[in-house]
Amino acid sequence: MKVTVVGAGAVGASCAEYIAIKNFAEEIVLVDIKEGFAEGKAMDLMQTASLNGFDSTIVGATNDYSKTANSDVAVITSGIPRKPGMTREELIGINAGIVKDVATKLIAESPNVIIIVVSNPMDTMAYLAHKATGLPKNRIIGMGGALDSARFKYRLAEALECPQSDVDAMVIGGHSDTGMVPLIEKAVRNSVPVTAFLSEEVQAEVVEATKVGGATLTKLLGTSAWYAPGAAVSELVRAIALDSKKMFPCSALLEGEYGLNDISLGVPCVIGKNGIEKIVEIELSETEKAKLADSAEGVAAVNALL
Repeated sequence: MKVTVVGAGAVGASCAEYIAIKNFAEEIVLVDIKEGFAEGKAMDLMQTASLNGFDSTIVGATNDYSKTANSDVAVITSGIPRKPGMTREELIGINAGIVKDVATKLIAESPNVIIIVVSNPMDTMAYLAHKATGLPKNRIIGMGGALDSARFKYRLAEALECPQSDVDAMVIGGHSDTGMVPLIEKAVRNSVPVTAFLSEEVQAEVVEATKVGGATLTKLLGTSAWYAPGAAVSELVRAIALDSKKMFPCSALLEGEYGLNDISLGVPCVIGKNGIEKIVEIELSETEKAKLADSAEGVAAVNALL
């Protein structure tokens, strides 16, 4: 298993670190445009191998995509991160050109690669990757729902005053402050609906805190978060590497699923060695359907800017 991570900033380095620590990849390649930056991050991470007990090799490259040849999975984190007060959508002007260029270069070196898109606005960047590369829909995965769902579980566990391991919950829809659809009606604590424990007021607070989870961190940190995004990516990559058929909400190209067409949007997906093995259509309430339709409308409006 060879994994490339494009962009050696905080998110990219976090992806590489978690993938290495989980010890399922033979080689991890970090690529960045800044001279020596990826090489430095790779060396720093390699010096943790004996301390963290992993055998993966991590190498860095400055804009040299030949080092990425024959990658099984490539993660695109490159582009500018959010600053306080910015929406993910405001990044489209710069990041669209970067994502298109990177995706094209990756496929030239690794024709069979599965691409995971992290760059924002993520759903639109995943859609752009589909259009720019023409890859089969199973081989481009937008990482948003896995992160948003982790943030949802964190907020639910906080409200329930229980361990996060007790909670199972999912966020579908667009990876944006307004587009996320946290499925509060379907969230459970050890199979018991969370609605049995939380008042409607607290449920609404949890949903809202989840939707602005990224913005909250950007305000505190002065830039985008990196630990949870890196961990989310590592779990997607591990599901591909181990062919575990694990289900995550991911931004997938929809062709009739959920009544939507020609759009990448967060829906439940089974992830295995072929990337998206299956898009799972779950039964949604009328309220959830309406929120998903609104979310799709918002993503389509951003896509139109391409």
